[in-house]
Amino acid sequence: MAKILIADDHPLMLQGLKMVLTEEEWCSACEQAKDGEEAYSKIISNNYDVAVLDVEMPKMSGLEIARKISDQKSDTKIIFLTMYKDEDLFNEAMDCGAYGFVLKENAVDDIINCIKEVLKGKYYISPLISGYLVKHLNKKNNLEKIAPSISNLTVSERRILKLISQNKTSKEIADELSISAKTVENHRNNISKKLNLQGSHSLIKFAITNKHLM
Repeated sequence: MAKILIADDHPLMLQGLKMVLTEEEWCSACEQAKDGEEAYSKIISNNYDVAVLDVEMPKMSGLEIARKISDQKSDTKIIFLTMYKDEDLFNEAMDCGAYGFVLKENAVDDIINCIKEVLKGKYYISPLISGYLVKHLNKKNNLEKIAPSISNLTVSERRILKLISQNKTSKEIADELSISAKTVENHRNNISKKLNLQGSHSLIKFAITNKHLM
């Protein structure tokens, strides 16, 4: 039996999904959240098996929630809902530790199938964008061949590494992520240590050289 959270700022989507899920015999509870802050609060205070998050929500996006709970090593598996067939968005979602990525145009059928697969510990991507997953995994595998220890980076460190690859300064990264420049510098130092990079410009060189794989 599974405990599910669904979070979306569209009431009709929330009610529709809840109605369908509560009819499934494997669903023991289906709770709702109408915005990102409520969803995050519920996830960290409850032991959900799966959280279905709209990518774009008021107060906190689905991606922000996923990054936070990933860094906290939550056991809740994340599925993203979106109306956009955007490969960059998909890659960012997978880098956040998502198990599922579902297009809203096929939401009901796809969500049920997705949750069932995710509960088995598998990944599920809407068939229309399944090619994105193949490309994402190829990039990930190629990057791990170059730097095997990159798998030790946290979600936040991976995101900062990607921003470094775009030649952004610590201040620019801090402004974009709403954190202090000192926190960014701490992350940069940790990334360099984990990747065994030495020298003042070695991290920037590594990030820019491998930008195409991030």
